[in-house]
Amino acid sequence: MLRFLILSGYFELMMYLQVSGKLDQYINAHYRYLAYLSMILSFLLAVVQLILWVKGEKGKTHSHLTTVSSKISAYILLAIPLFVGLCFPTVSLNASIVDTKGFHFPVSEESTGDSQVKTQYLRPDTSIYFNKGDYADMMNMVKKKYIEHDTIKITDENYLEVMEMIYDFPSEFIGKKVEYTGFYYADPEKTKNLGFLFRFGIIHCVADSGVFGLLNIFPEDFSAEKNDWVQVKGTIEMQFYKPFNRNLPAVKVEVAKKVNPPQNQYVYRSF
Repeated sequence: MLRFLILSGYFELMMYLQVSGKLDQYINAHYRYLAYLSMILSFLLAVVQLILWVKGEKGKTHSHLTTVSSKISAYILLAIPLFVGLCFPTVSLNASIVDTKGFHFPVSEESTGDSQVKTQYLRPDTSIYFNKGDYADMMNMVKKKYIEHDTIKITDENYLEVMEMIYDFPSEFIGKKVEYTGFYYADPEKTKNLGFLFRFGIIHCVADSGVFGLLNIFPEDFSAEKNDWVQVKGTIEMQFYKPFNRNLPAVKVEVAKKVNPPQNQYVYRSF
């Protein structure tokens, strides 16, 4: 009976995450089919366990766990994800996560990826999932999609792809127009007119999620509060950013306006 309860609990938890829309805060939305598959398998296995229990065939089931303590430990381990999923609230991220973790950016030099660089902010880094040659080929293909465009419109669908491309090839996109939306995060050094626009991105799952975006040089009359959602249009240029002691690709903003937050504030990497 306990096996049935645990398996049915997995089914109900996955259904809850699907219906509530919270699943997108845990995994890349493109992998949602895996959640459907796990939900179906949990349901089928729960039905099997219920049938066995009703028929009174508990003693006929096979198990490699011979001691009571090992069986209890196994059930506890299986129940932990259910406990966490049901008892801990799902919190939508905002700019406070940047303050909490500390603002730093170990971005690599312009290149086609460096597996030793662990990026937390600004630049999505998918190089760790490929060998060096395959990563270079992939990013060159991405560059070809946008290099001829005078204006690059960054959407929810291509956000992480374009951000990674700009940081990999900044010199090749200087002078290009760009349009994108993100939540405002003021420059920690309080440098006049400088601020960041971020989106929370998930590459595969929440374990490799991050806060990604660009430095912006805003007009003199612009003002915004932390966590305000802002849409900007401007031109890509290089800007020396003193806290990192290096040049970063930045947007010289020509038009900036506050907008409502998107329904889903997360963006996902497509491959």
